[in-house]
Amino acid sequence: MTWLAGCIVVSYYATLLALAIYGWHRYHLLYLFYRHAPKRPRPPATLEPLPPLTVQLPIYNERYVVDRLIRAACALDYPADRLEIQILDDSTDDTTRIAAEVAEEMRRLGHDVRHLRRGHRRGFKAGALAEGLAQARGELVAVFDADFVPAPSFLLDLVHYFSDPRVGMVQARWGHLNREYSVLTRIQSIFLDGHFVIEHAARHRAGRFFNFNGTAGIWRRACIESAGGWQSDTLTEDLDLSYRGQLEGWEFVFLPEVVAPAELPADMDSFKTQQHRWTLGSIQTGVKILPRLLRARLPLKVKMEAMFHLTNNSAYALMVLLAILIVPAVVARRALGLDQLMYFDLPLFLMSTLSISTFYLCAQRELRDDWPSTLAYLPFLMSLGIGLSLNNARAVCAALRGGRTEFLRTPKHCLEGTSGDWRRSAYRGFGRRAWTAAEMLLGVYFTGVSAWAIITGHYTALPFFLLFQMGYLYTSFLSLAQAARRRLRPVSSLSLPGTPKKRLDAGTGPA
Repeated sequence: MTWLAGCIVVSYYATLLALAIYGWHRYHLLYLFYRHAPKRPRPPATLEPLPPLTVQLPIYNERYVVDRLIRAACALDYPADRLEIQILDDSTDDTTRIAAEVAEEMRRLGHDVRHLRRGHRRGFKAGALAEGLAQARGELVAVFDADFVPAPSFLLDLVHYFSDPRVGMVQARWGHLNREYSVLTRIQSIFLDGHFVIEHAARHRAGRFFNFNGTAGIWRRACIESAGGWQSDTLTEDLDLSYRGQLEGWEFVFLPEVVAPAELPADMDSFKTQQHRWTLGSIQTGVKILPRLLRARLPLKVKMEAMFHLTNNSAYALMVLLAILIVPAVVARRALGLDQLMYFDLPLFLMSTLSISTFYLCAQRELRDDWPSTLAYLPFLMSLGIGLSLNNARAVCAALRGGRTEFLRTPKHCLEGTSGDWRRSAYRGFGRRAWTAAEMLLGVYFTGVSAWAIITGHYTALPFFLLFQMGYLYTSFLSLAQAARRRLRPVSSLSLPGTPKKRLDAGTGPA
């Protein structure tokens, strides 16, 4: 069985090395960010007169936030004769009634608001955006998801960058309406801040490709159409169109100083649903786009960064593989008399983990004067990242298998600050208890393995074991605890205008 032990050891170090490479890439993004920090974009000119602009609001069963969304869109500062607002409503509950009433009220106040209903839901959000675009009169198109609350100045902050005819899209940074709601929402805010503040800024300023995030941005209509329009063959239609647009030669702009706040998922099941969809869609987009991108006449540095970007979520599958291999590898390494290899574990481990902590700390340092307080959340951040690995590895495998995939949206509950109660909402995330149980079992397994490592003196592997233990126990326990607490909180009739007291499925549809 020496050959089997050798295969296990080789597979283990190959997996650990691959994770270390993705960790190194985070350091590379930090290098690009600081090297190109002075390159802050400025509009080359002021557009005069302002072009016609369409605001698209794709919604699906959003009774708690649709009123706020429509009113925020109508409050946008832009010439009324050049602003059109489309409510792209695929809802199956009383969201449609609420949206129709608010739209009528806004029309009486002089706003050009159109409430569009499809006779089908093909293509989900991408299909709704495409159908709305066919009826839009704007040269520019802004998109806001249901939980976003753009400031009145949002359009004017972005629109003048389109004075450069090469610009096809301008993206703003996401803010967080309910950052302080819980530990979970604080960790999510740190994750998203890292994505926008470091990743987007580094890629944009260094001349690499970056992506529209599905909301809080403005597109040039000509860019959408020349790139082939909105397509629904992936679950991340925004990422897909972004790459197709840039491959057509359009330039994108990221403005970190313009912030559009939105709601973060407050419960673990909704967060897992969101992360599963984003992971699945990004790998689908990679499978679709990478062959074309690698054939394109682009600088090698652009291609390399795009490869890391579009395959980054495969690290979750590598993490699960590492969890499977790590204990057999420790045993096999000792059986083969290769204990000296353990000295490679620590640097590879540090490359994989410290890069994550450094990356997110740097993002917080750019945003907040109290950034050292983020240190207290790093253990939770690391635990959540590892705990999500099984959930997201499933998404990676589903994307590589191909075939039809379901669009599971993220429920919104109108949570702001520390107020609001998602447990009494009619909408909920899609928790799969079998997979939650699998996460719990992995946590228990690594608890036992950690004890074994202490007893037998395998101290070099102990940090790995403890990280996996904390990660899987944290995510599984939070999922189960929140589900139990929700069952004790009946749906409130006050929170469900015009709807019986019953569970409404979170459903599938636009995010």
